[in-house]
Amino acid sequence: MGHWTTFDSPQGRISAWKAEPADTPRGALVVVQEIFGVNPHVRAVTESFATEGYVALAPAYFDPIETGVELGYDAEGVAHGRELIAALGLERAVDITRAAADALAAHGKVGTVGYCWGGTVALLAALRLGLPSVSYYGARNVPFLGETPKAPVMFHFGERDASIPPEMVRQHRERLPQMDTHTYPAGHGFNCDLRADYEPASALLARERTLAFFERHLA
Repeated sequence: MGHWTTFDSPQGRISAWKAEPADTPRGALVVVQEIFGVNPHVRAVTESFATEGYVALAPAYFDPIETGVELGYDAEGVAHGRELIAALGLERAVDITRAAADALAAHGKVGTVGYCWGGTVALLAALRLGLPSVSYYGARNVPFLGETPKAPVMFHFGERDASIPPEMVRQHRERLPQMDTHTYPAGHGFNCDLRADYEPASALLARERTLAFFERHLA
């Protein structure tokens, strides 16, 4: 269903995995990767949103630094992924997100959904770009919670996520009380079936809530 394509951005030409629904789109989504690149899991997630009626585009955010990045979930992959997000920076990630949303505008309203590092990029898309967004376990969110949102955002967190302690989750509820913040009996990365922390029941419930969010704000 999906295929590689490219789009222009302020950071140069960006490759992306794109998946389209069989029928008239309900809207469009920018799918924001984890630190591991547009790997098989991200491509599968992108295609899964197309089956729900959305044109989905997963930009290869690391293209300005290194092309063709697909990392594993081992220590080596984590270390290299962290190097890449540090080199790219969140400001450039927001630039790429804006350009991706512009490339999707012909398909209707555009939202974002992001995971891990991408969860924070998705938050910034709601705060700064006005794109309805769903943020999965964004460990870098807290510094931005004081900004005034331009669009709604939904948060998903695992209660056993060592990188996002309960205090950080509480700050989301206190500083953005108008947004839905959900927690699950799971660890970090619980949506990814290739990770040790995959928790299928939590992943399914979070997906149902995510689809309902986009039904309200996009479709």
